[in-house]
Amino acid sequence: MARAGLDKDPRDVAAMFDAVARRYDLTNTVLSFGQDRWWRRCTRIAVAAKAGERVLDLAAGTAVSTVEFTRAGAWSVAADFSLGMLRAGRHRRVPLVGADALALPFADGVFDAVTISFGLRNVADLDAALAEMARVTRPGGRLVICEFSLPTWAPFRTVYLEYLMRALPEVARRVSSNPEAYVYLAESIRAWPTQPQLAHRVAAAGWTDVTWRNLTGGIVALHHAIKAPNSPS
Repeated sequence: MARAGLDKDPRDVAAMFDAVARRYDLTNTVLSFGQDRWWRRCTRIAVAAKAGERVLDLAAGTAVSTVEFTRAGAWSVAADFSLGMLRAGRHRRVPLVGADALALPFADGVFDAVTISFGLRNVADLDAALAEMARVTRPGGRLVICEFSLPTWAPFRTVYLEYLMRALPEVARRVSSNPEAYVYLAESIRAWPTQPQLAHRVAAAGWTDVTWRNLTGGIVALHHAIKAPNSPS
């Protein structure tokens, strides 16, 4: 079974997601007890896509999140470096582009909003990815990051971490096409920056007005930021 390590070699990560593509959306719904749908809805609201805007959905996987941004008439493109995930979402009526978050195949300042859901944690260089997302966003454009985080209430955090390291891999063995990938998932969540730490790194990459909102007690956090209006595009 393909499983990436915490060094996050791009080839290993892409191969791992290729291996889970077939049942990826179903597995996420089961493991999150259906919360994934609410997290996507919250992300859509935070992005606030408008008719005529261009939205980049990075690490889009099967593009299940990308279609959310088309509801208001925005032009949305799904980008991912796992071609297996994109193939699994080819029935969705949005553009699909194979792309690496560290070297996006788009011109400077072409998007009104860039969003990434549960994918920033998988890039090999977090700070370079944040800077690359800023490069392709127009001045005054928006960034929304939806990512796993750590619950803020200590007792709940303890229960959650026990679920991550013990129950989650066991449940994944029953529903996923590559359960070993979910061991990596648990490990990568535990190693991820806290909400304030991630906000600091977003700001250091050239974004302004960085805020965040905890969802489901902090299991997931939504970070929102603006590219400074006077920034070069």
